Amino acid sequence: MSALRVSPLRALRQAAVSSRPAGAGRAPVPSPARPPYPADGLPGPRGDRGLRERLAASAARREAGVQLRTGEFPAWLAERGRAHRFSVARIPFAGLDGWDFDTDTGNLRHRSGRFFTVEGLSVRTTAGPVPSWQQPVIRQHEVGVLGILMKEFDGVPHFLMQAKMEPGNPNLLQLSPTVQATRSNYTRVHGGAAVRYLEYFMGPRRGRTVCDVLQSEHGSWFYRKNNRNVIVETTEDVPAHEDFCWLTLGQLYELLGRDNTVNMDSRTVLSALPLPGAAGGDADGGGRALLSDAEVQGWLTSHRSEHAWHIERVPLLGLPGWYRTGDTVARHDGRFFRVVAVSVRAASREVGSWSQPLLEPVGMGVTAFVVRDIGGVRHVLVQAKAEGGLPGVVELGPTVQCVPGNHPAGRWPFLLDHVLSAGPARVLYSAVHAEEGGRFRNAESRYLVVEADEAVPLRPPAEYAWLTVPQLSDMVRQGRQVNVQARTLLACLASLA
Repeated sequence: MSALRVSPLRALRQAAVSSRPAGAGRAPVPSPARPPYPADGLPGPRGDRGLRERLAASAARREAGVQLRTGEFPAWLAERGRAHRFSVARIPFAGLDGWDFDTDTGNLRHRSGRFFTVEGLSVRTTAGPVPSWQQPVIRQHEVGVLGILMKEFDGVPHFLMQAKMEPGNPNLLQLSPTVQATRSNYTRVHGGAAVRYLEYFMGPRRGRTVCDVLQSEHGSWFYRKNNRNVIVETTEDVPAHEDFCWLTLGQLYELLGRDNTVNMDSRTVLSALPLPGAAGGDADGGGRALLSDAEVQGWLTSHRSEHAWHIERVPLLGLPGWYRTGDTVARHDGRFFRVVAVSVRAASREVGSWSQPLLEPVGMGVTAFVVRDIGGVRHVLVQAKAEGGLPGVVELGPTVQCVPGNHPAGRWPFLLDHVLSAGPARVLYSAVHAEEGGRFRNAESRYLVVEADEAVPLRPPAEYAWLTVPQLSDMVRQGRQVNVQARTLLACLASLA
């Protein structure tokens, strides 16, 4: 992990106060008719047996992989940036090509009826201090594919990662999964090039499934958005296109310590890996967890069922508290986020140029795990986090997940002050990561892992609970139990081992 820098935390405190492989040209559509058995000649599935030990060996290889040394990665990424022309510019909504506001609802939509729409959302609830609110939300009913290809080189598992441009990334180019595509992308609604390596994740499976799970995305900004998070191990010879590279798990962990390098989609897929070296069936810390697995599930279920939630899609036109101009949809008080439009040029993408709406948050977020050892076992403080756009409304979230500037003085979320005031000795991890750059513009949070001090209660408020790291990891692999911010933090936490 890179050296910690205190100045970004101070800034947060102040801001809070004031050539293509064979088969890549196909666009296969998945068939649910039969299970995706491995191709002929591959050994059959073997579950986790030996996988954790192999992942541990890969995690230990931090300095170099089969393709490049970790220290060479920044130069490789910069070279990929110079190899292609990238540009993103704000434009008025009238400059959008193929997008318009529906005359009846005011919803912002694409003429194809595909990709996504920006609509209104109305929420009423008996939970929390805010009983109701209205907001714009991105509705993308298609399930995307986030897939990472895994292969052994010299007995060490490597992962095929892509230098991918996303228009909302602060630095445009970040490390993404092997495949990162919506259904509209891989069925080529845009008329562009095929998605490279898609054949390993769609149709008859050309490898062994390491993990394959449906996960939610940002529940505050998406309406019931799901993505398939999948890792497939292959024994085939897979040439790496010039925009792709093979990296060990250890190299990926090193890169997770660098600001805005590993994108959100990569982080969520990596979080679904079994913990390297951890013994299977030991999710509750060998009986030393503060709560049993059944107790954790019961606690989460109670928070999903004890409050009433009335959530409905409503027209964007006339949404209370929001206004629309020629180039933005925003709140009257300027808080939370706005909707903007951009024009994009990206020579490395399936389509070389396009325009689209993006959601742009106001202010940098703080996303943190508070951790402590309880009975000699590392525990993480999670919360039952409700978000109006989540498929099940409530999932496990980080200890702290907020934009400080959206909260008035004296009404900060639980332990936000504890996180922001932590000295360097208690900050185990700190890096700035961008959220999903295909839909959000300059959406950044400082991700932190902070050691608890004596002021943090062993018995926290009812909506919080202490879980072991294996317990949390196991719930990730169940799907739609752990939100995307907490999944990022789990990947970051694994990088510290």
